[in-house]
Amino acid sequence: MLYLILLVVIVGCDQLLKYWITTNLALQQVQTLIPNLFSLTYLRNDGAAWSILQGKQLFFMLLTPIVILVLGYLLFKARRQHRIYALGLTFMIAGALGNFIDRLRLGYVVDMFQLDFINFPIFNLADSALTVGVILVFVYLIFFADEKG
Repeated sequence: MLYLILLVVIVGCDQLLKYWITTNLALQQVQTLIPNLFSLTYLRNDGAAWSILQGKQLFFMLLTPIVILVLGYLLFKARRQHRIYALGLTFMIAGALGNFIDRLRLGYVVDMFQLDFINFPIFNLADSALTVGVILVFVYLIFFADEKG
């Protein structure tokens, strides 16, 4: 149940933040939060990370539900096992679901976080959740997967 609550909170925060961005910033508008460090920039991304596969919405619309179902199955099986693994799967599902909602509702993904100190693609909370989830699963696989119990 904890994992479901966490998933709903992450997706809810992602969607609320995206709603705030789209209603308070013009497309491509930059709002500096911490000078030379961090800004909000409203972008529309119809591709994946780093804008790869631009315009391939049908591909993402077909692939994402399959990925969510597989991750959900793995989470169901692992929910009573190692917490790091289950948390990683939860974050990955939340990230995939957050961006999938955008694709269904808008036809693109809303991105907004810009790191001003490095040349890095603009991203969103769902992308961050997905990244944290992948890191947690890797940590589990590297350090804990061989543990019994």
